[in-house]
Amino acid sequence: MTGPRPEPGPWITFLAHLLFVLAAWSVFIKYLFPIAFALAEGEALTRYIFWDFWPIAHVWLGWALLTRPGYTRWLAIIMSVVEIIIIVSMFAWFLSDPDWSIWRTNWFINKVFVLTAFTLILVTVIRRPEWFRSP
Repeated sequence: MTGPRPEPGPWITFLAHLLFVLAAWSVFIKYLFPIAFALAEGEALTRYIFWDFWPIAHVWLGWALLTRPGYTRWLAIIMSVVEIIIIVSMFAWFLSDPDWSIWRTNWFINKVFVLTAFTLILVTVIRRPEWFRSP
């Protein structure tokens, strides 16, 4: 007989909820705000959308941090490394000739927070791998 499933610690719970907030914020910045702007300007609804499915991946990792299926540690490592590489590469490209339009500024601010979140996750999974294992 196994005992009750232990809850994730407060730091892991914080990281999971940070991912949920980032996913919601990303949906707003990448989809809802651009659609509203396009409507106001009389343009095609998809004119300003930044298409990607990262918000879904962020919700998946947040869920995994809370429920801790067996693959959580590897998911956290792989997703963090991929996100960090992509964002740092995009920052290098962007900052070589920045365009501070409303669209690119929104994108940049969003990516600063996403980079921070995944850096925190990667540091945590390296320093405290036991926090990412199944109970």
